[in-house]
Amino acid sequence: MPQQPAYGDAYDNYGGGSDHYDSGYNTGQVYGGGGPGGPGGYDGRGERPAPNWRRRIKWTAITVTVVLLGTTIGTYFWADSKLNREVDLSKVIERPEEGEGTNYLIVGSDSREGLSDTQKKELHTGSADGKRTDSMMILHTGSNGPTLISLPRDSNVEIPSFVGSESGKTYKGTGRQVKLNAAYAEDGPELLVRTVEANTGLRIDHYVEIGFAGFANIVDAVGGVEIDIPKGGLKDTKSGANFEAGKQTLNGEQSLAFVRTRYALARSDLDRTKNQQKFLAALASQTATPSTVLNPFKLYPTMSAGLDTLIVDKDMSLFDLADMFWAMKGVTGGDGKSMNMPISGNTGNGNLQWDTAKVKKLVEELKNDETVTVSGN
Repeated sequence: MPQQPAYGDAYDNYGGGSDHYDSGYNTGQVYGGGGPGGPGGYDGRGERPAPNWRRRIKWTAITVTVVLLGTTIGTYFWADSKLNREVDLSKVIERPEEGEGTNYLIVGSDSREGLSDTQKKELHTGSADGKRTDSMMILHTGSNGPTLISLPRDSNVEIPSFVGSESGKTYKGTGRQVKLNAAYAEDGPELLVRTVEANTGLRIDHYVEIGFAGFANIVDAVGGVEIDIPKGGLKDTKSGANFEAGKQTLNGEQSLAFVRTRYALARSDLDRTKNQQKFLAALASQTATPSTVLNPFKLYPTMSAGLDTLIVDKDMSLFDLADMFWAMKGVTGGDGKSMNMPISGNTGNGNLQWDTAKVKKLVEELKNDETVTVSGN
C-alpha cells in the first residue's frame, strides 16, 4: 500500500504551512480577546490595563475650566443686562476737576415702587408719592483705604445753577438755602450730584441708588444680617424698630426699620447715619463670603435682588460696582474709615451747617487720595 502522509504533514500543507497556523494558536493568543486593544479591553493575561490617570486628569481639568469660563461669561452678561443705567452725569454742569481715586455717591431713596399696600404697611414706609433721599453717602476708594462719609439729609446747602434733567432748561442759582435732600426731590439724581459737587468741590465719578424694596430684598436674599443693638435697645414706632439689646440677625423688614430709625436717637439724623454705615458694612462683610460667592443658590438670588433695584449712572460698569462693594466691606476693617460730614452747628432754620474749614481739608485729602485725617461728628 502506498505510504500515507504523516498527520502533521497534512496539517502543515493545509492553508499555507505550519507558520500560518502557529501564528494564531501556538502563541497562546485567546480567540475573541484580541489583546490590550481587543474587545473587552483585556490584555493577553485576561486583565484590564491600568487607567491612564494623567490623561483623565488633563481632560477633567479642561472640562472644568471650560464650564467655569462659560458660567463666568454668562453671569457677567446676565448681571450687566440687569443694571438700570438711568442717571446721565453728562447733564451735570460746571463740574470740579477729577482727582485721584474714585468717588461714589450712594443714595438710599424712599421709593415705594414695586411695593404692595400690604408691604408698605409691613415695612412702615407710608404711601407718599414720588421719592426722596433717605440717606446719602460719599464712598472714596483709592490707595489709602476706603473712606465712607455720610451726608446728613438735613445738611444746609445752596442750590447752584443747573440744567433740568428732563427739560434741558438752565436754571440760574439764586443763593437759595435748603436741606440737601430737597435737591433730589426738586430734579432728581442729576441735581443732587450737581449740588453735592458745588457745595464740596469734590467730583462725583459714579452714582448708585437703591429703594426700600430692593434694600429689604437683598437682606432677605443673604439670610439676614447680624447687628449688635446697643444697651437699652431701640424702639421707634414710626420706623417700626423694636429691638432688644444684644447681637441679633435682622431680616429685610427689620433691617429697613433699623436704618430708618431717627426719632429714638439722641442726635436724630447724625446718629442715624452712623447706624446706616454700621449696617451697610455688616451687610457687605456678610455677603462677601465663600458661603455666598461660591454657592449659586445664594449668589444668584442675592445678585438678582440687588441688580433689579439698583439705579446707576450710564458709565457704571460691573467692575465699578464690584470695586464699590469690596470697598464698602473694607470700611470698618483694616485701613478703612467711616465718618459724618463735619458739622459746626445749626442754622437759623434748624438745618445742619457744615464746618467749612474741615470740609475743605477733607476734600483736599480725598482729591489727592491721601489718608483722611479730618474727623466728623
